[in-house]
Amino acid sequence: MRVIFMGPPNAGKGTQAQLLQEELQIPKLSTGDILRHAIAEGTEVGKQAKTFLDNGDLVPDSMIIDIVHERLTKADCAEGFILDGFPRTVAQAEDLDQVLAKHHLSLDFVFCLTVEDEVIIERQAGRRMAPSSGRVYHLKYNPPKVAGKCDITGEDLIHRPDDQEDVVRHRLDVYAQQTAPVLAYYQQKGLLVTLDGTTSIEDVHSQIMKFVNTRTQQKDAHCG
Repeated sequence: MRVIFMGPPNAGKGTQAQLLQEELQIPKLSTGDILRHAIAEGTEVGKQAKTFLDNGDLVPDSMIIDIVHERLTKADCAEGFILDGFPRTVAQAEDLDQVLAKHHLSLDFVFCLTVEDEVIIERQAGRRMAPSSGRVYHLKYNPPKVAGKCDITGEDLIHRPDDQEDVVRHRLDVYAQQTAPVLAYYQQKGLLVTLDGTTSIEDVHSQIMKFVNTRTQQKDAHCG
């Protein structure tokens, strides 16, 4: 099973990708995780990527494509994979198609979670994080017991640069301009499945599994 998750920032893609990974036991590949690791390591590409991410911009294709291509050739991807956060441009989508075709593979689904901009802004702009533990709070949905302090460590919570409202709005603008056209690309290929990302996590996962199970049954029947 080869699946892509798409949608605006903080729409819940990572959560759903993780749940599907647990169901199917295939790797979840997040370019965001790869980039954050590079940033934490202080590598040259990490430093370059940090500048783009802090400003709410997309990391250039040239930095992303080689990383993803190398990852897809690993042995654990032989039975399938879940892509979270890639492709983000039509150029990346076309490049991915070429890589898959080279290995005689194809995508099964592109799941897109839709959430209104203002809901995303409320979700993300209200987040606060404890620097040492990484524990995440939300001013409205999961506030700390003491304002501005981590419940566990007592340290001051921070408002990350990429959670600032102006940066979130900019990221949504970038998504609309650069990533949304990818949806049309996959729509034309008959791969796109659009889901309401504002319903419960369990409901969204249930809908996804219905599509996945149906496709699995079709493949089993074909093989039989």
